[in-house]
Amino acid sequence: MDMAKLLLLLLVVLAVTASSSRCATAAAAAARVRNTITHVKGFDGPLPFSMETGYVEVDEAHGAELFYYFIQSERSPREDPLILWITGGPGCSALSGLLFEIGPLKFDVAGYTGQGFPRLVYFEDSWTRVSNVIFLDAPVGTGFSYAREEQGLSVSLTGTGRQLRVFLQRWMAEHPEFTDNPLYIGGDSYSGYTVPVAALEIANHPNQGGLNLKGYLVGNAATDNKYDAGGKVPFMHGMGLISDELYEAAQRSCDGDFVTTPPRNAQCANALQDITEATWAINSAHILEPQCGFAAPRPPTTQTADVFSARRRSARMLVRDHQDMLRLPVECRDNGYRMSYTWADDAEVRETLGIREGSVGAWSRCTWLTHFRHDVPSAIPYHRNLTQSGYRGLVYNGDHDMGMTFVGTQAWIRTLGYPVVAPWRPWYANRQVAGYTTEYAYNLTFATVKGGGHTAPEYRPKECLAMLDRWTSNDGRL
Repeated sequence: MDMAKLLLLLLVVLAVTASSSRCATAAAAAARVRNTITHVKGFDGPLPFSMETGYVEVDEAHGAELFYYFIQSERSPREDPLILWITGGPGCSALSGLLFEIGPLKFDVAGYTGQGFPRLVYFEDSWTRVSNVIFLDAPVGTGFSYAREEQGLSVSLTGTGRQLRVFLQRWMAEHPEFTDNPLYIGGDSYSGYTVPVAALEIANHPNQGGLNLKGYLVGNAATDNKYDAGGKVPFMHGMGLISDELYEAAQRSCDGDFVTTPPRNAQCANALQDITEATWAINSAHILEPQCGFAAPRPPTTQTADVFSARRRSARMLVRDHQDMLRLPVECRDNGYRMSYTWADDAEVRETLGIREGSVGAWSRCTWLTHFRHDVPSAIPYHRNLTQSGYRGLVYNGDHDMGMTFVGTQAWIRTLGYPVVAPWRPWYANRQVAGYTTEYAYNLTFATVKGGGHTAPEYRPKECLAMLDRWTSNDGRL
């Protein structure tokens, strides 16, 4: 055999070997034992959906491991969108998003008598009816995510964005069957920062990991304090929580600036104090619901409250202990939040979820991340970069949230300067007005959810399910 033929044969052998190696690696990843959950304590019988949990290492140097819950779409897993969902905080557990916002399980709060273990029931208005959802404990230190070294907990917002890209790349390598599914990054509250930061990080690395990113969605999203905080006083006035006289006094003395600290003059300070006195007892997460106290089993010195969301409670409110749950009326959402501590700290539940022994002590629905650094003053440039790069954006607000108001959201959207493609109009679900929407150029959609609170799907699940399905399958139109 001459040298040319020998060289050609060698190249063919090398190509076949490399291809076989890649196939073997992919097969090994796909065949890796997954923690598939068919039964879970508190739920009667087998789960009526496909659920998996696990860890993905995102920082080998310090052993940072992000924990996830993955629930396949109950409609068409191989065709429906794949959503990476980040609950707010920063530091609020993915389990909170799963059990209280967009997941297919809920606590039977009304049926709980205070005796026995909390009971779970199937929830039919879950977003998993029409999409695959990865509920992720992020940033590291949230929920069941952990780091083997303390340095691994020291992460910034932009660093978290990079870790979420690494997570998705490695998760997808182990789940190649979802490579072609349209990918969306979603979240609410503080994740109004996390989501666009992570989405742009993925968009800037288009050839890594086979991620089919199509867009992002954020609800009642923290975006820029100038607008987040600046929208509250006009919202209070529009909702009838403060009088015309109070509003006009604040407008006049503060010259429309309700954010600058300290206030620009004594008259402005007095006006804002009067507004605080008039509204401090209102439930900021949903102004029509009762103020029920902190949803944590410990005094506030543990700092487990969600520091960026509108679930802050006034210092004047009495913090109730976990054992006092039944003293609250059943309509208090805090009842379900308290039950989650009992459920998540149960040894059998942790074994089922595959929580690594010794990795996390007492579980917390929302954890104060002492090492986390907020290094993005405004998320507005991220929205601009993403939408102008061709990615679709949905920005929605429960219209009864006083913490992250639809007034503030509309104000920052206007700073983008995008032309209106379809002006303000009602959108419908179940033949009823479900909210209002405006469509902008560059595939940006804004929507309100009528009657919704800070986490809109928690308050208006049917409407938000319809909103998601319509937006992901109808070119962004509601």
